[in-house]
Amino acid sequence: MPKMKTHRGAAKRFKITATGRIKRNKAYKSHLLTKKTAKRKRLLRKSALVESVDLRKVKRMISS
Repeated sequence: MPKMKTHRGAAKRFKITATGRIKRNKAYKSHLLTKKTAKRKRLLRKSALVESVDLRKVKRMISS
């Protein structure tokens, strides 16, 4: 059988940390920013970790 290919879109969006967890950026920071408060936009800058329910799916997409 052929090898599984890396999902290129996912590979650009997720990074694996040194401890093996997966880091992601938060959504809702690309447009319509005038109505959002400064606090909300500041909190959206920070990265987050992928939740445990999605972990298996994301790992499968980004592992080549």
